[in-house]
Amino acid sequence: MLNRVILIGRLTKDPELRYTPAGVAVTTMVLAVDRPFMNQSKEKEADFIPIVTWRQLAETCANYLRKGRLAAVEGRMQVRHYDNNEGRRVYVTEVIADNVRFLESPNTSGGSGNTGGSQHSTGNQGNHDPFQDHGKPIDISDDDLPF
Repeated sequence: MLNRVILIGRLTKDPELRYTPAGVAVTTMVLAVDRPFMNQSKEKEADFIPIVTWRQLAETCANYLRKGRLAAVEGRMQVRHYDNNEGRRVYVTEVIADNVRFLESPNTSGGSGNTGGSQHSTGNQGNHDPFQDHGKPIDISDDDLPF
């Protein structure tokens, strides 16, 4: 038997990090995944899929994912139920993620925040080559040399 889910979509809000009474991290988030067709009004529709991550992955997602960010989620589908305050049985379908990939760098327009990958700030240098001095000597002290 096989229960495997792979999704790519955008977060609808920032992930919510909580801890169980035993101290285990759990993060919940919702991923908006576009449907591959348009409705009768020629508009795209999306499915809003609840995602749950646990332990270190939960903390990583909470720290680095933000609303609007594009992410790939791999995991398994789970259906659970509980009885609400009115005594009615409520069913919940969610994806338990065991792998989440951040598909955008924090500098793209899809969202804000940081991906957990290394970031190198270049300020407002743009594409300026710091080693381009038009043949002028470079002033480097002996202390700056790695050998």
